[in-house]
Amino acid sequence: MRDINSIVIHCSATPEGREVTAEEIDRWHKERGWSGIGYHYVILLDGTVEVGRPIKKAGAHARGHNAASIGICYIGGMNSSYTKPKDTRTKEQKASMVRLVFELKSRYNLNNEQIIGHNEISSKACPSFDVREWVKSLNWES
Repeated sequence: MRDINSIVIHCSATPEGREVTAEEIDRWHKERGWSGIGYHYVILLDGTVEVGRPIKKAGAHARGHNAASIGICYIGGMNSSYTKPKDTRTKEQKASMVRLVFELKSRYNLNNEQIIGHNEISSKACPSFDVREWVKSLNWES
């Protein structure tokens, strides 16, 4: 088993309301020359959590952090006209994200500071919301 020291939250950088699946992201990533989907989990618009890359395999989602992190991607992250980043998480996505992150946080004995947005380790807008503020709002014990 890999030593996990963080969870990195991403968005698919797709327009608000456009459904995308883990299978589609897998195809995009293969087209980029990767071995397959770089995220471990994908949260669809209806809150369904799809498994991407097996958790036992290092991700391909956050350069310099893949070996010891879990990548979670929610579908969306851009406004409907695809012109600027936007927190497009549906209430179902938010609920699934809370459950999934809490489960992984508990399983890997992570504290709140180990749950980060992609934008904290890369010069991207992804995931289009402030992960640290979101985690704080959940009032989880560190």
